[in-house]
Amino acid sequence: MSEIGKFEASLRARRESGGKILVPYITGGLGDDWIETLHAVADAGADGIEIGIPFSDPVMDGPTIQEANDKALASGATPQSILSAIRESDIEVPLAVMTYYNIAFRAGDKRFATDLAEAGISGCILPDLPLEETGSWTEAADEAGVETILLAAPTAPDERLPLICERSRGFVYGIGLLGITGVRDSLAASAMDIAGRLKKVTDKPVLIGVGVGTPAQAVEVSTVSDGVVVGSAIVNRMLSGAGPDGVGELVSEFRAALDAG
Repeated sequence: MSEIGKFEASLRARRESGGKILVPYITGGLGDDWIETLHAVADAGADGIEIGIPFSDPVMDGPTIQEANDKALASGATPQSILSAIRESDIEVPLAVMTYYNIAFRAGDKRFATDLAEAGISGCILPDLPLEETGSWTEAADEAGVETILLAAPTAPDERLPLICERSRGFVYGIGLLGITGVRDSLAASAMDIAGRLKKVTDKPVLIGVGVGTPAQAVEVSTVSDGVVVGSAIVNRMLSGAGPDGVGELVSEFRAALDAG
């Protein structure tokens, strides 16, 4: 694949225009209107969208996203049903999926990467696949034209960060705090720290996720990072029954705050 894929190109375009990047996360298969939610999120100003493919044991995810996973799985959502729906959705911003490596492994790296590409997915995040074990997956993903987005933990030693950044495609996903996903009352100091450490070693877009739950927190961390991934706050809105319009309104609030700086 080319060095810069569709997902990364979209994020770089926002950065080069002087703006801050917004990538909302939504749970695939959650409710009958989740594809409409994708459209609403795109229309609200997302630069890209991260779509969770539900897994029965989401080790990185907190209660909100676990509940969303459980509801989606109970309604019959599968990786293939989600990808089939995305394939027919014609979303106008680049899409990435987030799931766990067991799903890719069971399908086979090459088949899973090909399935993503054929569904129009530009990127893939596999948070439980460590850098040292990415070889088989990244080879298949590169061949299919899928950008493998790697995560950098706040505990990562300085010498490890350049290796993560070099292998990551799309963007580098800085983890804002130790622990599981969820909305917090305040931004962790570790979010600012990992953002600054990553920005020193890469020109790729650096986004901070996990623990970024309000527009004010997004603005705060984006004074250092290139932007944010917002997950639990968005999924909370989905679970509340607000519908696509309600989710779109929340994304618009994040977009407006980031644009205002």
